[in-house]
Amino acid sequence: MSKLKSMEREFNYTPAHFNHARTILYRLAGIKLADSKDALVYSRLVRRIRQLKLAGFSEYFTYLAECESEHQEFINALTTNQTAFFREHHHFDILKQYLQTHPQTRRIWCAASSTGEEPYSIAMSVAEHFGTFQTPIEIIASDIDSVVLSKAEKGIYPIDRLSAVSDIRKKRFFHRGIGAQQGNVRVIPELRQMLQFTRINLLDESWPISTPIDVIFCRNVMIYFDRVTQEVILKHMMSTLTPTGLYIAGHSENFAMFPDIVTACGRTTYKPTKRNASGKTKS
Repeated sequence: MSKLKSMEREFNYTPAHFNHARTILYRLAGIKLADSKDALVYSRLVRRIRQLKLAGFSEYFTYLAECESEHQEFINALTTNQTAFFREHHHFDILKQYLQTHPQTRRIWCAASSTGEEPYSIAMSVAEHFGTFQTPIEIIASDIDSVVLSKAEKGIYPIDRLSAVSDIRKKRFFHRGIGAQQGNVRVIPELRQMLQFTRINLLDESWPISTPIDVIFCRNVMIYFDRVTQEVILKHMMSTLTPTGLYIAGHSENFAMFPDIVTACGRTTYKPTKRNASGKTKS
């Protein structure tokens, strides 16, 4: 573990506190924090300690153990959300190609929607493919963090968040804010209505979504899980995909170690590994 900063802190914070926090986070969300995240844990949790008017970390952990509703606040505090409109742009070109070759596509799941930029990018791509907002595609947007999910549902962003969005898309899919909202934009209602937002913890045994799913976007999420957790989640996700389904991963993720679960089929894209009648992986 990185050496805790020796600077004076508002609350006593020891290596034991840090290890206890990341043990709880792993149990609740499957996220494995690196040794270097000790300062991040302090800065994020100290806000909750102040809000709850508690004496310090030990009292907070007692409260966390006794109050199940605090589990979500704890997860929200320690999860990191980095996203942008049309991030890794090639994935949205791949999505459009998939829709062209798989006209039977009916369901797309964005499994880490964060503040909404990714699922709205998916919705824009789908609307452009069909030439209408009235499409046969159901788009599910989920996240473990209830706070960012609420922001995603509102669909309001500072205008500078649209730097990767073309002028044509800005005019078609966003309204400029006026008055108190000047400097912001909001996704138009027609685009917002294409999405269904729901909170999902990928560690849960069952997920509140309909299946089968044709395309799963789960980008830059698995990097926060250890190999055992990755395998569990990948198996679960592949069980929800159609046989011709597509799994889209992040640029820093590689699942070559799970050939019996997924097979690479493009740039950071995968499909379920096929099996023969005996249940063995086909070569």
